Amino acid sequence: MRLTLHTDYALRTLLYMGIHADRRVSIHEIASAYDISENHLVKVIHRLSRLGLIDARRGRGGGLLLAHAPGDIRIGDVVRQTEDDMRLVNCEPTDAENNSCCILSDMCRLRGVLSTALGAFMNVLDATTLADLLPPEEHAMLRERLPGPRMPLPTPVKTTPRPTLQ
Repeated sequence: MRLTLHTDYALRTLLYMGIHADRRVSIHEIASAYDISENHLVKVIHRLSRLGLIDARRGRGGGLLLAHAPGDIRIGDVVRQTEDDMRLVNCEPTDAENNSCCILSDMCRLRGVLSTALGAFMNVLDATTLADLLPPEEHAMLRERLPGPRMPLPTPVKTTPRPTLQ
């Protein structure tokens, strides 16, 4: 099974936010960290916010935060809620009137095998939380790879020596 780019970005966003759970992050920051489209990421953020997975605030002091603890976010739920079509093959009737589907659909066993495979795939994702993907012993390494915004160094203030009074 191949996940859509939308789901990929949703998972990456949650991972980034989990690594930086101590502060609000920005869409620009996430897009820059992964070198992905900000425009596409906005759509992903909007969906994650509507699903109640993240808290998105606008304006001064705004940004993005996880709405739940990483241990409460199941990867299987995220995939189900961000994938539009979980079918592995297109052999179901698409039009009841024309009964247009695969000519073998009434006797083919492939659909059952693929359904079992998809179930096993989702069982693994259902057993995995965001916290499982972000073990504490790897936080330092993950923050090195996805460091967040680099704060500019303060500009030194030039002082001119005052003339001494004699």
